[in-house]
Amino acid sequence: MGRIHILPVSVVNRIAAGEVVERPASVVKELLENALDAKPGRIDVTLDEGGVGLVRVVDDGCGIEPEDLPLAVSPHATSKLRVAEDLERISTLGFRGEALASVGEVARLVIRSRPVGAEAGAEIEVDNGQAGGVAPRGMPVGTTVEVHQLFAKVPARRAFLRAAATEWSHASEAFVRTALANPGVAMSLSHNGRRIHELQATDSWRGRIGGLFGQKLADRLLEVEGRDGEVAVRGFVGRPDDDMASGRLQHLFVAGRPFRDRSILHAVQEAYRGLLLSGRQPIVFLEIELPPEMVDVNVHPAKMEVRFRDPARLYRLVLSTLRAKFLACDLSARLDPPVPAGWAGRGPAPLPFAGGGASFAPFPTPLGGTAGGGQGQAILPHAAPPPPPWEDVSPASGFQPAHVEMAVQMHDRYIVVESEAGIEVIDQHALHERVLYERLRESVAAGALEVQQLLVPETVDLSPPELELVSEHAEALGRAGMRVAPFGGATVVVNSKPALAGKVPAAVLVREVLGRLAASATSTGMLVDEILHGLACKAAVKAGDPLSQAEVDALVRERRSVPDSHHCPHGRPTSLTLSRLELDRQFRRT
Repeated sequence: MGRIHILPVSVVNRIAAGEVVERPASVVKELLENALDAKPGRIDVTLDEGGVGLVRVVDDGCGIEPEDLPLAVSPHATSKLRVAEDLERISTLGFRGEALASVGEVARLVIRSRPVGAEAGAEIEVDNGQAGGVAPRGMPVGTTVEVHQLFAKVPARRAFLRAAATEWSHASEAFVRTALANPGVAMSLSHNGRRIHELQATDSWRGRIGGLFGQKLADRLLEVEGRDGEVAVRGFVGRPDDDMASGRLQHLFVAGRPFRDRSILHAVQEAYRGLLLSGRQPIVFLEIELPPEMVDVNVHPAKMEVRFRDPARLYRLVLSTLRAKFLACDLSARLDPPVPAGWAGRGPAPLPFAGGGASFAPFPTPLGGTAGGGQGQAILPHAAPPPPPWEDVSPASGFQPAHVEMAVQMHDRYIVVESEAGIEVIDQHALHERVLYERLRESVAAGALEVQQLLVPETVDLSPPELELVSEHAEALGRAGMRVAPFGGATVVVNSKPALAGKVPAAVLVREVLGRLAASATSTGMLVDEILHGLACKAAVKAGDPLSQAEVDALVRERRSVPDSHHCPHGRPTSLTLSRLELDRQFRRT
């Protein structure tokens, strides 16, 4: 007797269930996709015990004919595909056909449905693989699907479920992703008898984001849109100072389907490069629009991963779209005065001024010339004042900058500037670091980096890993003005450094750069950029360095001549703004 045989249908369904139904969140996702394909105006989701006890999805869509109910719970049965070529142009969500059959194999599944125009509905029940007959039921137009006691009769699978609170967290996240992708459908979510979300239908994606995460967050998002032929990206991204500790608020969609893609998220991270602190994550809501034949959504049983025909093109589009938006906006941070304990409800909080302080004499602002920086490098003056916080400064905005009236250094680390917007407090090191970095970067890009040949080359003793980094990245170091050569053993000799590095010893620059290269996971193409970050950090004036008034004025003007001056290359804000309106409010003038 042969050893190969056909598996029973129940075993096939159980295997499919293992691929499709991982936990209650998987059930929520599959049922929501089926409900959305019915073109409903409203969907209500109810969960008990994190979805383990019950998942109920009710929609008012087109419904299922009674004679189709047995097919709906059969494997590989679908109303959304006819021929193999349809797989190349999928425009629906729940197209695969095994979700309901898989769920019915590992739970008690009840489906009630009434098609549009029918006088009554019908019901079918599947109890852990055993399907019953179709019975008439009175109900409104639409479909109700209930999943009771998931994995109750599959103890090996149920043992791997987490606590109810954990399963609820995953299930609610599945609801949120689907609700984000479909703002035109009213949706609700309840858990253990308590209403969690009540979302009205809207034609505004920002409005749906606000309904899920709060309107305050939604109102602060930056709208982005870009196109490359038939490929487009649109959506909303967070401001750098609204960053997160995790990627919880990073959502990608294609053809109304949430998905994960490392390449696109890497493009997003590159767009925020230099605007976020290391380890922080931006807020992202992006939708990709492209012809169906350019994306394969059938590469994963749960359909959370997709394959693009031209991923490099999409990467470039996402990166350029976000960077163009950031360059067109003022991303300066606000200074929010703290509210003392017990002050709630008592009006504007007092400003925390200590006694004494600097005397704000009206220092004259030089009209031209060059002032020396704190480390000997030149800071070229460029007259241009700051725009109000968060205001669009693109050419189309019509924004006309106002004159900066005065600036003064405080505590040898901060520069306070009076401007038309109010008062800005500048971190002198962070701002100078950005200025130097942008000068270095532009010079390298133009092939015009000024290099200082050392009259007395400096030797540096390195560890074996550091020596290997020098050997591996000698070309990148040379492009950044650092010519480093072996000198015997674990010693190298430094023959040159960028002129903008001023009086900083070459040995200090080498160690800073090597430390960054060792800790960096950046691509080869970004190595020079990483080196320039290190050079700018070491060469910039430090907190505690006193500056002359001419140096202060020149540094304040210089920030208007470089991009992204609102953040240092590490992502820290270079200044904080306290608006005149906020000052008036704090002093109770309004």
